[in-house]
Amino acid sequence: MMINRKSILLELQRALRRSCVVVLTGPRQCGKTTLARQLLNEESVNYFDLEDPASLSRLDEAMTTLRPLKGLVVIDEVQRRADLFPVLRVLTDRKDKPARFLILGSASGELLRQSSESLAGRMEQVTIGGFSLAELGSEKEERLWRRGAFPLSFLAGNESDSLSWRKQFIQTLLERDLPQWGVRVPATALRRFWIMLAHYHGQIWNAAEPARSMGVSETTMRRYLDLLTDALMVRQLQPWHANLRKRQVKSPKVLVRDSGLLHQLLGINSAKALLTHPKVGASWEGFVIEQVLLTEPHDEAFFWATHQGAEIDLILRRGERLFGVEVKRADAPRTTPSVRIALSDLGLERVAVVYPGTRRFPLADQVEAVPLADLGRGERLFAA
Repeated sequence: MMINRKSILLELQRALRRSCVVVLTGPRQCGKTTLARQLLNEESVNYFDLEDPASLSRLDEAMTTLRPLKGLVVIDEVQRRADLFPVLRVLTDRKDKPARFLILGSASGELLRQSSESLAGRMEQVTIGGFSLAELGSEKEERLWRRGAFPLSFLAGNESDSLSWRKQFIQTLLERDLPQWGVRVPATALRRFWIMLAHYHGQIWNAAEPARSMGVSETTMRRYLDLLTDALMVRQLQPWHANLRKRQVKSPKVLVRDSGLLHQLLGINSAKALLTHPKVGASWEGFVIEQVLLTEPHDEAFFWATHQGAEIDLILRRGERLFGVEVKRADAPRTTPSVRIALSDLGLERVAVVYPGTRRFPLADQVEAVPLADLGRGERLFAA
């Protein structure tokens, strides 16, 4: 089964027309290589897969190999060869610019620091995740939530195969990929932390309690959190700070980015187990947030909360405009005091209350209930 990811392909093609180097980042196995192969045949001499020993060998003398190439050049899993970035800088500075480079990476933090330092002003970044509801259609909403967005998990022939793929993915990431990227943390410790983090999914991060549980320092906990964030497995949603007298939450909210991996870490192995699990509400909230971030245009994303109890699940910034998103797993959502306070205190233009229903309707002035299924039909929460 081939899923059409036309919008991402178009975004990549536009980026390649504008920039000499495009960095395509996303988690392992999210479909980056499949997208790249739609732009360039993997049999081409311009295609380098750095998990292939033959490609690695060709790049032992990187400048000699890359300099003669023309047109599109693809380098996959570039985080394995950080020494290529200075070479790419020299090649992109040539006057005639005979080649454009699409480089793919499965880690965000260190990879982007290396590329931005070496290729400042020469590169453009495109970040993708797994499948989105907009790509699959609203009828696939429940399956996408349960299995997650990784293509091989979502497309598995049955639930058992999907669960097995996710189990192997977690094991491979911890035992092979992270060590190859230079991470020097025992896989068992990082697995235990990741499972613990799944139970904190959707909550404000406080390193003290998990640090006590694991018998390590809070600094070590923050390091583990940053490692999984850089691997694009965890999202640290930063707090929005308004100039208010109210005491506002200043710590990030943590979310396991893929709902299927979250369910695997929580031991959820069926639709029934999901719907009866204590984390079902938090799981659906995180799933909706990821879908909104994948499909709704924005420059930055935050959440907002005060110590007095007011909060808004997601704030999207577009230029100087702010929009709020509240997630409610309820048949008949209502406007809450938190929404009214956020509208007043933060100057939000509009608030969308996303819920699992079928009808879009106003809840109050500047507040609208929006079915999640609308995203699967290509509709926006807010007008452009």
